[in-house]
Amino acid sequence: MSDLKADIQRIREFSDGLVVIYDDFINRANPADGYSTEDLGSSDLASAFEEFADNWKIHRRELADKIAALGKITEDAANTYQSIDADLAAALRTNDPDGT
Repeated sequence: MSDLKADIQRIREFSDGLVVIYDDFINRANPADGYSTEDLGSSDLASAFEEFADNWKIHRRELADKIAALGKITEDAANTYQSIDADLAAALRTNDPDGT
């Protein structure tokens, strides 16, 4: 018999946490928004900041997609573990010779 143990509640909490992280990644504003060349001190710095923001937008989307995929995997894992646990409990109740 296996000693495999899964904390289904912890897996669900992890999955829920990934949803929050995903939402933050999707809904965060462009880091360059609201800054002018005057705010940053030079046009070179403003240009570099804008380039960073454009790259960040692309990579943020990629990261968000990976976070969403991991969230789905953990949600599916929790559901599968819960289903297996329920099936095993039902089988034990059915095969209990005392009927308890």
